[in-house]
Amino acid sequence: MRARSGAGRVRAVMGRPAVWLSLLLLVGLLLAALCAPWLTPYAAEGAGLPNMASKLLAPSFDHPFGTDEMGRDLLARLLFGARTSLLLAALVIGSSLVMGVVVGLAAGASGGWLDETAMRTTDIFLAFPPLLLAILLVAALGGGFTSAVLALALAWWPFYAVLVRGQVVSVRGQPYIEAAHAIGVPPARIARRHLLPNALGPLLVQATIDVGAVILVAAGLSFIGLGPPPPTADW
Repeated sequence: MRARSGAGRVRAVMGRPAVWLSLLLLVGLLLAALCAPWLTPYAAEGAGLPNMASKLLAPSFDHPFGTDEMGRDLLARLLFGARTSLLLAALVIGSSLVMGVVVGLAAGASGGWLDETAMRTTDIFLAFPPLLLAILLVAALGGGFTSAVLALALAWWPFYAVLVRGQVVSVRGQPYIEAAHAIGVPPARIARRHLLPNALGPLLVQATIDVGAVILVAAGLSFIGLGPPPPTADW
């Protein structure tokens, strides 16, 4: 039986109704977050303005999710909060991927002392739980959105570095890689064209899973007063 090509596997996956339903739900959530100011008549409350005359109201037609102890519409707060959470998660995951891919690819492709140094450095970061390391880094950098993104990225990149390095090492000794070295293909091109593509699948899956984890850790930082500021109506 012939193995499916990469394009064939993509077509097989995209042919499943559950995949399209999941994509539709994800796109709907993203659009709801981006269009929050126009989806609710309580944009000011979503941005944090209190309304004590309406505090702790039960769910109703005017307030589908009710109101909180400050009288703010909970649906509006949810929509505006999603904007901050998704932006922070995108910046953290993107920054972590760049750092992790560079370190993991260089370590796995080179081997030797560079591999050993990079992995021991990665082990130092992995010795700390992400939330604890993020708290220490934010405390050193100062609170705020930018500090939270930087701290979480520094806490998260080692996971991607280890993943990429493992994928690269698993294919580094394959005959087609050795043949590329034998005919004089530059190491940078081998890493970019042959080694990195083997890590992209697991890397994207892990990054997708980590979005929720990053948001939860950021919420932990906010709970102790070190995380990103509350959402505003400015963006």
